[in-house]
Amino acid sequence: MSDERRRELGQFLRDRRGGLARAELGLPPIGRNRTQGLRREEVASFAAVSVTWYTWLEQGREINASRQVLEAIARVLRLTGAEQSYLLALGGYASVPLAEVAVIEEAPAHVQRLLDSLDFPAFAVAPDWGIAAWNSAYAELYSRIAAVDAADRNLLWLIFTDPYLREMLPDWEETSSHFVAEFRAEAGARLGSAAHTALISRLAQASPEFAQLWADHGVERFASRQRVFLHPVAGRLVFEQHRLVPSDAPELHLVMYAPVSGTRAP
Repeated sequence: MSDERRRELGQFLRDRRGGLARAELGLPPIGRNRTQGLRREEVASFAAVSVTWYTWLEQGREINASRQVLEAIARVLRLTGAEQSYLLALGGYASVPLAEVAVIEEAPAHVQRLLDSLDFPAFAVAPDWGIAAWNSAYAELYSRIAAVDAADRNLLWLIFTDPYLREMLPDWEETSSHFVAEFRAEAGARLGSAAHTALISRLAQASPEFAQLWADHGVERFASRQRVFLHPVAGRLVFEQHRLVPSDAPELHLVMYAPVSGTRAP
């Protein structure tokens, strides 16, 4: 495990420990008014590990944590499914080993043909959230996509640095928060890699909003949801956002904006 992943694991545990309501575990307040946050010794006791070992874990020391112990800590801290998966990935128990995470600059031809067959906006996202392919309907929705430099054609980068795209999103704050939490949930296995570190550093320098959201350690799985765009020509457009994974290209996610009733793609 890299030093950065150890530090992130420790910080993540501290954040979640500090935000947990003591009453959820049947614990009394600390002093008169402190009802939030568990002590390290309380987490250690519930998880059946030593206080010293758990302290070292939060401090990011070079120790090994088994999957079973991390799962026990996750139960104590009442982590969501997405948060537990992220914790396990940081601990080296990701479903996709780090060595198998590919860098993709362009989607395979058959994926592009699939996107082209759709009459609503759709695009393919690589593991680093680089946009590897898109169809004509997406280009009509976001007309700048083809002109964006290839190095900047990353969904997170565009959301936080392109004022044109930001103007199109009336719920930009909610959308950007979802994106950062979803990206973190998927990035556990890559945390500490040179490419991931460079992307996060570049985003944090370019966008204070991203830096704050990243520091908040939000983690959530992708969920299909409604997306609203204010298109400069077509006006207000409402879609349902869905995401699919091709069985023969599992490193890619296909993001699709299906128009809701009464909405036509631009």
